[in-house]
Amino acid sequence: MDIQNLFQKTLLSLVLLLLATTSLFAQKVVRYDLYVKDTIVNFAGKEKRAIAVNGQIPMPTLTFTEGDTAEIYVHNELNENTALHWHGLFLPNKEDGVPYLTQMPIKPHTTHLYRFPIIQHGTHWYHSHFGLQEQIGMYGSMILKKRDDDTTFRKGIDDLPTIPIMLSEWTNLKPENVHRMLHNANDWFAIKKGTTQSYAEAAKQGYLGVKLKNEWKRMLAMDVSDVYYDRFLINGNSETQLSQFKAGDKVRLQISNGGASTYFWLTYAGGKITVVANDGNDVEPVEVDRLIIAVSETYDIIVTIPKENTSYEFLATSEDRIKSASLYIGSGIKQLTTPLPKLKYFEGMKMMNGMMKMNGNLDDMGMNMSLNQMDMNVVMYPEITGEQKKKGKAEKMKMTEDNYNSNKLSNIVTLNYAMLKSPVNTSLSDTAHIKELKFILTGNMNRYVWSLDNKVVSEADKILIKKGETVRMVLYNNSMMRHPMHLHGHDFRVLNGQGEYAPLKNIIDIMPMETDTLEFAANAEGDWFFHCHILYHMMSGMGRVFSYENQEKNPLIPNPKLAQRKLFADDRKFHFMIENDFATNGNDGEMMLQNTRWSIGTEWRLGYNNMHGYETETHIGRYVGKMQWFMPFIGFDWRYRKMGIDEQEKNIFGQTNKKDNRTAVSLGFNYTLPMLIVFQAEVFHDGIVRLQLMREDIPITKRLRAGFMVNTDKEYMLELGYIVNRFMRVRTHYDSDMGFGAGLTINY
Repeated sequence: MDIQNLFQKTLLSLVLLLLATTSLFAQKVVRYDLYVKDTIVNFAGKEKRAIAVNGQIPMPTLTFTEGDTAEIYVHNELNENTALHWHGLFLPNKEDGVPYLTQMPIKPHTTHLYRFPIIQHGTHWYHSHFGLQEQIGMYGSMILKKRDDDTTFRKGIDDLPTIPIMLSEWTNLKPENVHRMLHNANDWFAIKKGTTQSYAEAAKQGYLGVKLKNEWKRMLAMDVSDVYYDRFLINGNSETQLSQFKAGDKVRLQISNGGASTYFWLTYAGGKITVVANDGNDVEPVEVDRLIIAVSETYDIIVTIPKENTSYEFLATSEDRIKSASLYIGSGIKQLTTPLPKLKYFEGMKMMNGMMKMNGNLDDMGMNMSLNQMDMNVVMYPEITGEQKKKGKAEKMKMTEDNYNSNKLSNIVTLNYAMLKSPVNTSLSDTAHIKELKFILTGNMNRYVWSLDNKVVSEADKILIKKGETVRMVLYNNSMMRHPMHLHGHDFRVLNGQGEYAPLKNIIDIMPMETDTLEFAANAEGDWFFHCHILYHMMSGMGRVFSYENQEKNPLIPNPKLAQRKLFADDRKFHFMIENDFATNGNDGEMMLQNTRWSIGTEWRLGYNNMHGYETETHIGRYVGKMQWFMPFIGFDWRYRKMGIDEQEKNIFGQTNKKDNRTAVSLGFNYTLPMLIVFQAEVFHDGIVRLQLMREDIPITKRLRAGFMVNTDKEYMLELGYIVNRFMRVRTHYDSDMGFGAGLTINY
């Protein structure tokens, strides 16, 4: 009987142990079901299409604890493909969520399971990596908690109340239209922002010479951001209230920048900001007055509520300082933070003139620039360098490092990467082979082309790396824009002078003329994307693919060649524009298709009578060089004009133009001269030579634009137009063939 009881007790214990073990393992699997569906929102006065997940924007906050296994079922209820990327996470390559690289996209009305272990902690986020879906709602916070027994747990930091914060932006335009307008150098965003920097504005402020020098170096008006946004959001609202906190409370804000292209300045009305983590990695606490968070970066910060019955504003202001979003922490009277003043754009333009060489390269003027320590835009910050002085009498700043270091120019402490230090040793193996790679960040605003080493993704081979080696990257930004470069699947050390305690990140914001050095351990097989996280830069081709040698085939990519063609299609995409002038003396316009390298354009001039006739020219050309000032082309010319029996027109070379009835094929080129004047040289199959100078969209005032054309056929044209809205301008012009006319120009 004793033996029987002992057996029963033992069996019961085993059963209970089995049940406990099963329960324990069951708890480690954390499941989320995400339903992706079209919706209609009104963030900025108009009802527009967006994409919601589980009926909300941002997407739901996903919370895990290190050691969990994530099971995320994505139910695609859209009529288009989608895919989700888990930004900053270490996971199997096939779970990374990059369509056509790590998986095929999730087809409409199907379900896809992402399953991966959670082997890290920190503030991260997730977003769509398909097309431009991120711009219209597909972004959300992802919080990975430390285990209770984590040896890195920090009292007074990791035990504070936490609030996930998702920063984002909204435009009432379709993102596809935004992308198209950027590639066509449309000036509407600058008009909306009030940043046009026209001749009249320059003259009024005493910077006309600066403006002319800027155009002499073939640069368009300066801006610090690409897109005009109608609204900025914190957790989906332009204003959010956290009333649960009281005086003396410390709050940890887990901030992710889910914007497609917006950098945000972060300031707090309640005093200092303490930075305790960046890109999901702990850093030694750093106390600052403000910081700028790059596109896709995450920061954990601690703020304190100083007084009772007061609600303190945490302000996120777009880098161009056009708009902002507010989070109020505490309850009671709202204490506002000082808004950031408008930028001094003409001072920035003067700075650009000093930086830019005539060949389009940047001149660092002998300064050692890295880690955001020197901000060339500091000349535009009134809170640092003083208010704009009238008539250009502001003191000229010397080109020295101290004169671009905001922390040395004022008492306002601004965070930079040199201030970040890991609390743990981050050193890599000192015996591993080091593979060093150097990249030059290249591009130009005129045609909105962004690349690495003047090659977009579709023009470059995968970069092969070996498992076990240390990959060191040296990045130099030779473009006029800052770029947040993101590496998938790995954290890299930022070599910032902290030695063994160099901080770990997966995003590095690189400012113009900066050189930064990063290194990471090659420890995760697969194909990993490395790219600029400004959405429209990435879609233009600014990236590379790191691929491990001798890796196993990805089962989610059954046809690699087809997948590659689909991946390359993003930066090979052609962007369309058209405009047509309905005038009293005729009808003229142009239509163009352009991508990174190629241009297909047609111009037409249609008269209302036989004496005015018609003409159409088509050019198919390829842009050459980093700045793309040179474009050789093949041309086709058709024209008709009724002329007298003995009437002939000759060009300045004495050649007969044959305008009465002409069909011709030509070879030629366009070249952008100083002052943004396009020189065109063309030789037709019958030996006729035509040279031409032209410029469009000369900014006389904010909305008043001029243009001209003159050629060796003794043709000329002068025009003046007023921009009414995005699609329309009132135009008057004089054409040597058709005379004076006035009308309405419609453009798209």
